[in-house]
Formats: sequence, structure tokens, C-alpha cells
Amino acid sequence: MRYIGEPHHDGSALYVSEQAPELGSRVTLWLRAPLAAGVTGVHARTVRDGEPRYVAASRTPRDIRGFGGTDAWWRAEITAVNPVTPYRFLLTTGRGQAWLTAAGLVTHDLTDASDFRLVCHQPPPGWMADAIVYQIFPDRYERSRPVGKLPDWALPRDWDRDPVIPSGPGTAEQFYGGDLDGIAQRLDHIEGLGADTVYLTPIWPARSNHRYDAASFDTVDPLLGGDAALHRLSDAVHARGMRLLGDITTNHCGDTHEWFTAAVSDVNAPERDMFFFDPETGDYESWWGVKSLPKLNWASERVRAAMRDVLTKWLGPLDGWRVDVANMTGRLGAADHNHEVARMLRRALGPQAAFIAEHNHDATPDLDRDGWHGTMNYGGFTRPVWTWLRGPELDLEHFLGVPGGVPARDGQATLATFRSFASHMSWRSYRHSWQLLDSHDSPRIRTVTGSRERHLLALGLQATLPGTPMVFAGSEFGLTGVNGEHSRTPMPWNRPADQDSRTLAGYRDLLGLRRAEPSLRHGGLRWLHADADCLVFARETYQETLLVCARRAPGEPLHIGMRAEGVYDAEDGDVIPGEGPSLRVWRLTH
Repeated sequence: MRYIGEPHHDGSALYVSEQAPELGSRVTLWLRAPLAAGVTGVHARTVRDGEPRYVAASRTPRDIRGFGGTDAWWRAEITAVNPVTPYRFLLTTGRGQAWLTAAGLVTHDLTDASDFRLVCHQPPPGWMADAIVYQIFPDRYERSRPVGKLPDWALPRDWDRDPVIPSGPGTAEQFYGGDLDGIAQRLDHIEGLGADTVYLTPIWPARSNHRYDAASFDTVDPLLGGDAALHRLSDAVHARGMRLLGDITTNHCGDTHEWFTAAVSDVNAPERDMFFFDPETGDYESWWGVKSLPKLNWASERVRAAMRDVLTKWLGPLDGWRVDVANMTGRLGAADHNHEVARMLRRALGPQAAFIAEHNHDATPDLDRDGWHGTMNYGGFTRPVWTWLRGPELDLEHFLGVPGGVPARDGQATLATFRSFASHMSWRSYRHSWQLLDSHDSPRIRTVTGSRERHLLALGLQATLPGTPMVFAGSEFGLTGVNGEHSRTPMPWNRPADQDSRTLAGYRDLLGLRRAEPSLRHGGLRWLHADADCLVFARETYQETLLVCARRAPGEPLHIGMRAEGVYDAEDGDVIPGEGPSLRVWRLTH
């Protein structure tokens, strides 16, 4: 296998002794070097107070088997001097020097951008490392009661007869009537999938079905059942040992929000400085020029105090937040308060609340700064999976915002993207970021892949790679959608024709596999092979190694190099079969 002979290190507990180091603590690093790599010496290089320092590593026996033979293990101790301490390895071989960073092994000098990182900031809550997140768009999940009188903005739609309007007039106003008590009635379904964390898109009163144009952050929309319904849902979720996350717009509010109506009605109102008004024209900044979404000014102490109060007020019923357009929060022209805002809000939430940033391209410059625990990893996971598993007939206008549709790429390009994004954030941020196949803002994965087989292979990658799986409600039934609006299909509880039972069974099996196997939640990641149609990797802990093979098409069998025990759709043996599309998992016990 292609990468089997490369030296390896990652941030997992197998290679780093302290997963939550304190400032000034000593940390042991391990480097794994297959004998074929010919490594004769290792130095760990840290950047301490901006200056590189080197410490020699010693070759030390360690009773962990590798693929194809015994590996050499090198051990070094470093000090976590700074809140984020970058480090890498300098290797001496019979062929000269090489660097090992999170981007892999190179024989040329490279910048520090892909160095491994020790992070001493307060760690995410312990429960997040085991989480499987289930995203719900409340208007489309379940109704607990008949829809009553609707507000003037709403366009009533029949749950099972009226298809979702995908674009144009009425998209934000179409109203199906899902509510929070309806969600509580379907918790058996969520738990049965293996998910343990329910994430709700906004629940505030607004003038749209998506509710990102909040009229208030102080109360739950009565159309969803009001504050009492949120408490009932929260109690039901927590009674099962599950958690509940909310969705907050720190970048903007709605133009009917009391803060904005006060600001726009009186130029001398104290709320005026909470927004960006042009002193000449009276016009104001808004998200992407959408005037119903006025942008908040985070230079304002009033904004900081008010939003801090909002986020902390709902803790208890909620266990944390996903932050909408976190990448734009606090940023306008020359002003950039993003990192200090994220840090301030995260600290206000305390050590047990999740704090995840929405970001649909490169979030890495905003991570590891004592703010966001992780990101919605569109750039480092969703996009490469789409390009590798897209269906041959797929015809979308853009690729998550990039013109020209979804390109078709091979396994080596897919792996290059995985590694590139992962190498620019700490292992901590990587494993706490949400790995999603689709969401309420994107086409459905079934539409992208075009088949059940590739859809479930994508799910297999989501279930077996590091990071937190996030499932968008309805994808487990094989629902389709060409864009975010179109994907917000009401759940097909009473539409058997829209329920793909084999896809649902696949979700239960693969998410159940992740739930059952600690190595898939806590293990390191070592890439072993990549070709156009096949990716092979290991998830490793001190106790065991799980070997995962994802094939998008048939290919040549691969030899493991030792006998392995079949765990998922795999027989015991030493050969990876060539059939595909398929996802197979084996266990190697140390």
C-alpha cells in the first residue's frame, strides 16, 4: 500500500501523552517510523516564543504492531510554553533529511503553517468527542398539532402534498408547521440512528420559515410552541442522556428585532451604535446586502453585553450553540473583532457548552484561538467527498458557492484535500469539527451521489474518519434536493414511497458502528493507500487498530500484510477485496 512505509505522527493519544495540556506542562511525543523508511535520527522542533528550538528524540521500544512488520518508535519530550505551541519532526535517513508535519513527509523546507500544534486553551467539553449530531429544520420535522392561524407573512403548505418551492418567490415564506413538541415525539427515531446530539436551526420569532431574521432572542417563536415547548423538548432530550444545541446569528439579527427597530426609529437611540448606519444616507450594512438582516457592530459594548446575555440565558435548556456565519461575525472592512468575540463568548458559556462555527470554505485561520471549538467542515470534508463520489449525471449550478458545478476528482486529489485542511488546524479542532455530507444550506448527498451505493459510501467515510458526524434530518431516508431550500423537505413519516428502507438501515448500521468502536471516535488517523477509486486508512489507539477501506468502484485486491478480523462487511483474512462501491472495516489487535 502506497503510504505504508511513511513515518507517522498525529495529535491523538497514541502519539501525544497529554490531550489537554496546561501551559508550561511537559508533553511526550511519539513518532512511528517503519523500518523501511530508514530513519536513523529524529529531532522534535518546537517554536518557543517565536524562536525554533530542537530536542533530540530517542528510539524507544513500544509494543504496538504496524503493517508489514515491526516499526521503530521515537520518543521526545517538549514543553507547552505558549498557548499554542507548534512542532514538527526533523528526520535523518540514509537519503538525507526530511521534515514530518501534519501535511505529511517532505524532503524540502516548508513554512510552519502545517506544523502540529499543542493547544493549551480550555478544551472542549468531554462529551463532544463522542457526539453524533442530528440537524433539524424545525418547520419541516414533525407537527404535534394542526396548524392554527398563521401570521400575514406565511404561505401555508400541505406537509405531504405540496412540494418545497426551491427558489424564487415564496421560498422563505412557505410554512409547513413543524414544532418543538413534534420533535420530542420523534426522539426514538433520532436515538435509533445512533445520534445523541440534536441541533436545531433557529427557534426565534421571525418573518420567515428559516428564522435567521430573528425579531427577538429573548423568547421562542409561539409557532414552535414557545418557551414552554423548548423546555419540554430539552427535558425529553436530557432524560435520554442526549444533548440539545441551538443556532444563533452573531453576525446579524432581523429588521424587526427590537434592537434594530429602536435604532432605525431614532438617530439618538442608544441602540444606534449596535449597527452600521451611514451618517449621510441613513442606510445600513446587512448580510450580503439583504436588508432584512442588518449587521451587528461588535465594536459596540452594547452588542457585546446583549449577545453575551442571549447566549448564556438559554444554557440549561441548550447545551451549546452552532453559530451562523461565524466567519463574518465582527468583520467589516478594516475592522476585525472575530477572534476576540469568539473568545469572549466561549468563555462566557463556560467549560461544558459546545461552540461550533459555521464556515463554508477555509476556517483554519479562525481556529485554535481560544474561541470556536471547531467548524462545520465544508471545506475539509464535504467538498472532497462530493468531488470523489459525485454521480455521473450530476448537474448543479455551483459547488457550495463556487461557479461551474461539482468537479469530478480522483481519490488522490480527495486525500490531498483532506490532508491539506486537517494540517492547518490542531488535532483538537479537527476532531471536534462537524463532518457533514449535507445540510439545510446545501443540496442533499443523495442528489450529489446519484445512487444509494455512493450515498452510503459517503456515510461510511463520515462514520469512520475523525471529526464529529453531523446528519441532516431526512438524508437517512434518501431524500433529495438540488439546493438548500429544496433540501428542506418535510420528513416523510407518512410517505412510504419517499422512505428508502435500505438507506435507513445503512445509517443505523454505520452510525451504530461508530458508536460501538472507540477507535473511530478517539483513534488517530494514518493514511495507508490512495488511488483513483480506493482510499485505505487506519484508526489507531494503543489497544487496537481498525483498518478501513472505501472503494467507489471495483479495483485490484490489496494485501494487508497480516491477518485481520472482519468488523464491518468484511471477512477475516489478509486481503482487501476488489469489489465496489463498498466500505469495509477490519480489526488488528495489538
